[in-house]
Amino acid sequence: MRTKHILYFAIASALVAGSAAAQTKLAGGFDQLKSLVGEWEGALSKGGTAHISYQLVSGGTALLERLQHGSEPEMVTMYTADGNHLAMTHYCNAGNQPHMRTGPTTGETKVFSFNFVRATNLESPEAGHMDHLVITLLDKDHFSQSWTWKEKGKTTVAVFKFTRKS
Repeated sequence: MRTKHILYFAIASALVAGSAAAQTKLAGGFDQLKSLVGEWEGALSKGGTAHISYQLVSGGTALLERLQHGSEPEMVTMYTADGNHLAMTHYCNAGNQPHMRTGPTTGETKVFSFNFVRATNLESPEAGHMDHLVITLLDKDHFSQSWTWKEKGKTTVAVFKFTRKS
């Protein structure tokens, strides 16, 4: 009986591992985003400094971003493969959680454009929230983020430029 349980566990583990590998392969861009793992320092176009870090979590199927800008509370964003798209959820210090998604990502990708899909804890569509994100991988030690904030039909863009900490 014990051998049978061990065999079932081994088969289940192989299926889960195979499924995770297949999901990651579907969104080729996720492999490029993984190159961000590590610590980064940056500056905001409107002034001020920022620290950002990336860590692979959940068996390598999700990328955890932690962003600290000036004296603002830390914000967390999770990136995952979603078929041949990438998805992200941003846990904003505004108290809402925008969910965004790219178009299909295939081949070598250096620019990731995430479009608003929905948000949790958003009082109304007019309430302030992150509405768009563009991540541009410049080279192995530099990248930028362009965040678009939307509130009452108006948008504001903030650009961060990051350099890898050595």
